[in-house]
Amino acid sequence: MIGDTQAPASAPHQPYAVEGHGLVKTFGRFRAVDGIDIAVPVGAIYGILGPNGAGKTTLLRTLLGIIDPDEGERRLLGDAAPLRMAPNVGYLPEERGLYPSMKAFEAIAFMGALRGLPLAEGRRRAKAMLEGHGLGAAIDKPIRQLSKGMAQTVQLFGTIVHEPRLIVLDEPFSGLDAINQEKLEALIREQARKGVTILFSTHVIAHADRLCERIAIVAGGRIHFEGTPAHARDRLRAQVRLRTRAADGGWRGALPPDATTEDGTWHFALPDEGIEPLLRALIDGQAGIESLSIERPGLHDAFVAIAGAAVARQMRDDRPDRTEDAA
Repeated sequence: MIGDTQAPASAPHQPYAVEGHGLVKTFGRFRAVDGIDIAVPVGAIYGILGPNGAGKTTLLRTLLGIIDPDEGERRLLGDAAPLRMAPNVGYLPEERGLYPSMKAFEAIAFMGALRGLPLAEGRRRAKAMLEGHGLGAAIDKPIRQLSKGMAQTVQLFGTIVHEPRLIVLDEPFSGLDAINQEKLEALIREQARKGVTILFSTHVIAHADRLCERIAIVAGGRIHFEGTPAHARDRLRAQVRLRTRAADGGWRGALPPDATTEDGTWHFALPDEGIEPLLRALIDGQAGIESLSIERPGLHDAFVAIAGAAVARQMRDDRPDRTEDAA
């Protein structure tokens, strides 16, 4: 159960902006969140990575206090009652929603007012944000006249106009074209440079790889990996591709036991002792090196190894405009 003790919201050395311990949430017989532990460092860009239906949305809503867990505890900005921290949080849900007839700057100011920002100040900030990001022409336009990307930008500005300490984004890149995705990535980095903690969910591995300092890989309501993207990649060994002019010779004895060949190219994992001993054997054995490359595993490769190929295929097949179910 969630405790009633309130920690000081402005604790000087609070190491984590978001914490969850032993979180469980069920819907009927479906266990959407299944014993999750998570800790998001203050000031980090942290990604929750997994396919649609993995439990990402339920986890975010539980951490924010929108729904209560069946088991476990959570702390938001040091407070065991997350809703008390709502004025310090900016939350962009996956289900977007703006009043179509409201002008862009008024929509931003209205969202800020919901978090305690005076309406007049919200209007001033909204106009400055739109002009500062090259959207001055949209200030007085009603939402219905904006493109999808511009409307989503307006909603994002409304999420941050009150200058929150924590920004939580649920599948923020869904439905955006490549240009607007780049703009959103730039905006996330801009907020992080100000010291704001960013927590977002995504089923697109590339966004997590480019942006995140730490990630949690979620599938089936559980965290299968937590750490830096580099640490996830380090769980796999680099792969070597080698092509030689000589088809055979004494040098072949220096190849690792797992080496395979296809169309004259050898493939094998980088040996623990590195590539130098093999290079010496190839040169001394006059193998005639035509090409040699060492390919470091990407985050996608690590995800497949951690979560499984079936989950990775599901992420690949997820459509950007698809919404997550109750999980």
